[in-house]
Parts: sequence; C-alpha cells; structure tokens
Amino acid sequence: MDLMSQLVAKAQANKQRIVLAEGTEERTIQAADRIIGDGVADIVLIGSKEEILELAKKYNLKNIDKATIVDPLNNPDKQKYADILYDLRKKKGMTPELALQTVENPLYLGTLIIRAGEADGQVAGARNTTGDVLRPALQIIKTAPGISCVSGAFIMIMTNEAALQYGKNGIMVFADCAVTPVPEANQLAQIAVCTAQTAHDIAGIEEPIVGMLSFSTKGSAKNEVVDKVIEATRLAKEMDPSLVIDGELQADAAIVPSVGASKAKGSSVAGHCNTLVFPTLEVGNICYKLVPRLTGGTAIGPILQGIARPVNDLSRGCNVEEIYKTVVVTCNQAIGAKERAAAKA
Repeated sequence: MDLMSQLVAKAQANKQRIVLAEGTEERTIQAADRIIGDGVADIVLIGSKEEILELAKKYNLKNIDKATIVDPLNNPDKQKYADILYDLRKKKGMTPELALQTVENPLYLGTLIIRAGEADGQVAGARNTTGDVLRPALQIIKTAPGISCVSGAFIMIMTNEAALQYGKNGIMVFADCAVTPVPEANQLAQIAVCTAQTAHDIAGIEEPIVGMLSFSTKGSAKNEVVDKVIEATRLAKEMDPSLVIDGELQADAAIVPSVGASKAKGSSVAGHCNTLVFPTLEVGNICYKLVPRLTGGTAIGPILQGIARPVNDLSRGCNVEEIYKTVVVTCNQAIGAKERAAAKA
C-alpha cells in the first residue's frame, strides 16, 4: 500500500470534519463529492446553497447532499460567529458591526467554525491567495502552543533505486520550503519540532530523525549562519527533549551513513536523517523542486505547520486530485494533533 493509500485508510478509520471554504469553486466541489463518497471526511461547504446544488447537478455529483452547506450570507448562526470574532479581535479594533460583515467572508467563517469546535481543519486556496488563506487562520485559530512560526513542509517520495536507501524507503520530509524566508534560531527550532510531527503524522515515519542542515558539519566552517543552526538545534532539544535531532550537518553527513560517521563522529543521528530542516526558505525551496526531477519522485505539499488546527493552502492552479489529497493530509494532521493532546492529558 502506497503512502497516500495509507493516509486515506487512516482518515476513513477516524473520520474528521473538514471545511472547504470555497464551496462554489468547481474543482473543490468535485473533490468534495469524491471525499464524501470515499468516506474520507465529513465535509462543510461554504457558499450559496443554490449555487452549490446547481454545480452538483452540472457535474452529476451524487454525494453533495451529505455535506453540510453553510451560506455565509444567509447563515442562522451568523451572530454566534460574529460574537466569537468580536471577542477575539476587539483589542485589535474589531467592532460588532465589522464582525458581522467579516463573518460573511468564507475564509473567516471557516476558521470560526473550527474555533467553535465544529470542524477539525480547513482547505482553501483554489481561488484565494496564500495570504488570504493564512490571515484568518492566524487571527482566529492562531498558532499551536509554544509555536509562533508557520512553516511549510513537503513529503518527498523518491522512486529510483538509488534513492530508496534514504529516509524511509525513499520517503523524507523537507522544511521550511514555503513560508518563512529567513527564520531566526528560535523559528528554525520550531520548524524542526513541527516537521518531526509532520513526518510522524503524514509521512508514516514512526521515529523522525531530524537533521539541521548547513554548509558546515560540526564546526568544519565558522559563520554566523552556522551559529544560527547550532543554536536552533539546542533550542529544539529544549522544546522537545524526546526529539531525535542533530546539527549542524551538511546534507551528505545527514543522510549517508559512511559520511556521517566520518564527519560527525559519535553522532547517532548523522547519516540516518529522514527529516531535513533547511537554514532558509531559499535553500529548502530549491531542494524540494530539484529532488523529484533528479530522482523521478514526487513532492506532496506544502503542508502548513504550526497552526493550532490544520489549515492548508492550495495552488490556484490545482486540480481535483490535488484538492482530494490535501484534504486527506489535513485529516491526518488533525488526527495526529488529537493523539498528541490525548497523550499529554
């Protein structure tokens, strides 16, 4: 069973409730129909009920009547959500009148539904920019406890024979490749902790082994950007003492056992990393685009990390299959977050 099939099965076994804020977007509603039909998630579609049902008829969709449809302009719970928004944002200048207007925005309404405990995650971005998707998530759902930095991870699935020796049979996780351009040491530490969670929850890596990458391995070069990675590694260990992590490591020292043993003597992590954290967005973005081209593999993501409840952003050029997969990933993020919360309780 491939990774996506495993994630689908896990979502089906522990069904989550996911908001699709762009409920009148044609690719989104087609993906929703398939998600419902496959029993992957319970779906909340935000948009005009009349328009949604017209689209369902146009595309001969059989399952949309099983979705919860919330019309942001004719919502009987409008005042309830406006009150939540006002309480959250009144110190930032929110007024009761503005709150009533704002909850008509599907992206804000979706995050308020999650904040109210009535859904587990949200997927959007087929029509909206990343900034528009993230803004209400950060204002309303906010970041996870102890986290102030949102980041984007990619699951790298490498298929050629030479690459299968790395990670978990060719599966690795890279971050940050999508959000924070030049993370400070504390942000880089947060990215490491969140990426290990993504590796466990989404990539099926039972024991994430995190390599904090640099152009130096254990003091082979001296530079302030190397110092940042060293400090980030220390902070990450403080944040999560159970985290299996080491740095600073060059890429080959992180993933090749013989090189790790030579360059980072005494490190149980060097040479065995399955989760790679890059010092800047520039480096991470370049690498995640190069690796599939060079290995014949694929990249799943970006998977947004650090938000208290999962919210994932789509490319505006996405297709139905990509929306479906993003919902599956979002379900698995929600399941993982609940499992961690239960373990701490």
